[in-house]
Formats: sequence, C-alpha cells, structure tokens
Amino acid sequence: MVHDLAFGGDGEELLLPPGHRVGEWTVTGPIGEGGWATVYAARRAGDTAGPDGSDGAGGVNGTVALKVLPTAGLAPRQARQVAEAARREAELARTAPHPRLVRLLDTLALAAPDHPALDGAIVLVMERARCTLRDLLGTGVDEAQGGRIIAGICEGLAHLHRSGWAHTDLKPENVLIGRDGEVRLSDFGLAIELTGTHGHSAPMGTPDYLPPERWREPLGEHGVKVRTTADIWALGIVIHEVFAAGVPPFPGATPAARSAAAQQYAEGRAALRLSPDVPLFWRALVADCLAPTHAARAPHTAKSLLARIRARRPGRRHRGPRPRTALLALATCATAAATALWPNPGPAAHPARIRVFNAERGCQDRTDRDPQCSLGLAVDPLRPYTAENVVPTRVWHDDTLDADCQLPTGLPVIDEEDRTSTLWYRIHLPGPITAWLPAVRTRDRPTLLHCP
Repeated sequence: MVHDLAFGGDGEELLLPPGHRVGEWTVTGPIGEGGWATVYAARRAGDTAGPDGSDGAGGVNGTVALKVLPTAGLAPRQARQVAEAARREAELARTAPHPRLVRLLDTLALAAPDHPALDGAIVLVMERARCTLRDLLGTGVDEAQGGRIIAGICEGLAHLHRSGWAHTDLKPENVLIGRDGEVRLSDFGLAIELTGTHGHSAPMGTPDYLPPERWREPLGEHGVKVRTTADIWALGIVIHEVFAAGVPPFPGATPAARSAAAQQYAEGRAALRLSPDVPLFWRALVADCLAPTHAARAPHTAKSLLARIRARRPGRRHRGPRPRTALLALATCATAAATALWPNPGPAAHPARIRVFNAERGCQDRTDRDPQCSLGLAVDPLRPYTAENVVPTRVWHDDTLDADCQLPTGLPVIDEEDRTSTLWYRIHLPGPITAWLPAVRTRDRPTLLHCP
C-alpha cells in the first residue's frame, strides 16, 4: 500500500517533524534511531488519549511507533537489504504473533516526490512501549523485576524458536517494556527463518551479543550459518547486564575488545568471570547460556531455561554456585584432557549396568545418533563439567554402560530439568581411560561401593 506524505510547517530539522502526517498518523516526536531506521511517536489523526492514556491503538498515551526505513540514495544492494528487513518483520508478525512480540499494526510506503529523502521510504506502524530494557538498566533492576523481565524474554524466544525463527539481534535496546511492565521483543529486521536446525544470514549483528562461533563461520553463498543457540548466547549477555547494572560479562573498553575477550574465553584461554552482583541462581543461567560452543549451548533452550525460571520457588536461597551442564558432542569436546586423572582398576568383578538418560525430549526418540544429542563423560568428577573436562568417547540416550563404583561427593551438576546431584559413577571403558557419568544423566540407582 502506498500513502502520500502530507507535510506541515516550514522546518525540516527532523526527517519527520512533529505535526507531519504519515497516512492516517500524525507524528508527535522522535523516539530514537538506529543504523537503518528512525523511530517516531505518532497518533492517529484526530484522536486524543483516553482517561487511561490509551486509545486502543496499542500504544502508550494513545501513541504508536513509526519505524521509518528510507531507501532513497541507497545503493541498489542496500535498498534491497532494507526492503528485505521490512519484509521479514512483516512476515514474522503475520505468521508468528505472540504476546511477547511487539505488534505490527500496519505497513506502508511513502510517496513524497517533493522530498527525495523520504520518497519510497518503508514505514512499519507498531505498538509503542514505555521504554526499553536499556533504559531500565541505568536506574537499577531488583531481582524480582529482573526475573520477570528475563522470563518474558524467554517466553518470546521460545515462541520464535518454536515457530522456526531466530532473532539474531537480541539486546536490551530490542526488549521493550510496556506501560504495565509487560515485555515485548522487537526489531526483527535481522531475524532469520530457519530451515531445519539453522538458517543463513548476512554477516551482520551487534558485536557485543554475537556468539564466538559467529566470528569463525565461513561466509558462503547464502551468508553465514545461524542457529537458535546464537540467541541463547545473547540472552546470557542480557541476563548478566540486567543484574550488573548494564555491565557486560566480558571486559574491554570497546565492542571489538569485548568480542576478543569472549573469543579468548571460548578458546579456553580465559576464564568466565561474572560480576558478583549477579545472584547465584542467575549466575548459573548465565554460565549455561554462555557455554563456549554451539554444541555445549544446545541443551539450554529458551524453553528449558524458562522452565527452570518458573520452577524456582520465590525466595529460594541457593547454597552456592551451580555449575553448568553441557550436552557435548565429540567434534567440539575432544581434548588433550582425556588422560585419566583417576586410576583405571580394570573391569570390576560385578559391574552394574546403567542406562544413559538425556533430559532433552527431542533427543530421546532419535535413532540417528545426532552429535548434537550426544553427552560427554567427564575426565574428573571434581572439576567443572565443561568441554575441557571430557573424554573423546560420547554416549547417547538409552546407551548402557558398565559402572564399577560411585563417588557421592563430586562437583554438583544440574540437568535441563533443574535436577541437581553430586553423585557420579565411574565408567569402565576399553583401554586405559577412566570416565565419569553424573547421576543426573541416568535414572538408574545401582548399589555400588564408594570409589577409593
């Protein structure tokens, strides 16, 4: 639909000064701007706000947000990118509406032959929020409020992923807070529709929120590979910022420096150092979201993270940090640390047979032994259960293993259903390698002697 642009007044300090008409909307003032778009507040021409500050248009104080994407003066390729971004936003709004996604009310194109900068611009009419999450971070967010916001983000992400989309640009600026505190995800210009487990995107995004593998993905004919785990990494950054007053988890004075620090961590050359201001429960979620590889991040879906948040009893106090669990594939987890730190006693006289359990429901019915559904066996049960602490052998749901003894006091491990245990079973493998399976990875409870 093409709409004429009606101009009023004689000043053009702003691209769209207050009082200008865009279709049936009257601009009331600017809200903000980004790389491709400028956003304005607007009211339906002739409307006034009701007693509660709204007029039914889905906005705040009777207003909506006009996201204006000019195309004039752009190179043909750039103009196509802008048009494609607008198409994605409209397509997602049409096919996957949800209470945790910002509502798209209308789309239009401007016809302004007397104003070349605006002629052909694309306008997205959206519900307007009270503020963004970034605005809140400077004023301080308590744990209860932060928890509600993070749960809302997870609800939106879970819906996006279930609908076959990845956001790819999750950050506080793109999390809107409504008049009553409700959360809406916004800005889907970089969203990618997935084909199976992944999609492809132009190499774009906000550096502070891109996962480490994004910097190493080869650029193919269709762009770089994008998976939903990229959103989970960004979620970990956002959770940390919520409770650390906007401070990101990786040090550096610039986005480039912080990205370099994140890559050093992912390569095992630096530890993950989280702010002490982040409460213990949320520290565990941040650590899971910031698992250093796609494979290690894969079990921590938006849905499973939301379930953990909802299962957490209000006021529950945790005794200490809860190390993250990882679903680890051989391709990313084979490491020189596979040398056994515990003596291998050889086959036990009466080993117990235990069956592997994977809490990820999507992995329980698979018979193709997908590497993304494989589980890691640890080298040392007294070290964090991460990629640096696994043997090359991998296992899958319903595999049976021989256990020769048990260690009740290993490092605690939490699975995707928030079950916690310090119990580990020593697994006898062929050759000189000893491996350990955390008890949360099996539903069997054999009676075994304690390991020496």
